[in-house]
Amino acid sequence: MKTIRVLTLEDARRMAAAAEAEARRSGWNVSIAICDVGGHALWLQRMDGAPLMSAQIAPEKARACVLSGKPSKVYEDMVNQGRIAALSMPVVPLEGGEPIYFDGNVIGAVGVSGVQAGQDAQVARAGVAALDGADHLYAGVQS
Repeated sequence: MKTIRVLTLEDARRMAAAAEAEARRSGWNVSIAICDVGGHALWLQRMDGAPLMSAQIAPEKARACVLSGKPSKVYEDMVNQGRIAALSMPVVPLEGGEPIYFDGNVIGAVGVSGVQAGQDAQVARAGVAALDGADHLYAGVQS
């Protein structure tokens, strides 16, 4: 059996704070979702002024990353390049979700929604990066 690290509520708080700080620096109002390795919500927040729908999309972006082990941009690129069959996959094909890895294993993901796709991804990556250097965990983003 493998031993796999799990995200804690404190990890989620740290990532959410970093993601929110990135969004605020840029003047963006977004929803931020963090899920565990099973795709279950650990954190969801909708900043004041974020689109209402973003609170449903952000968790689905995170879930897509956990299911696939890839950034959600991969699926948006598939659709944009004409592979419309990707629309029938059980994932939201929109950029803005970033998986979290520990020792090569996906342990969760951050999903962001509310602004342009690349901006959502920028905020999500800031959240993931907040775990780097934590005394008990090293999280790395893999492509």
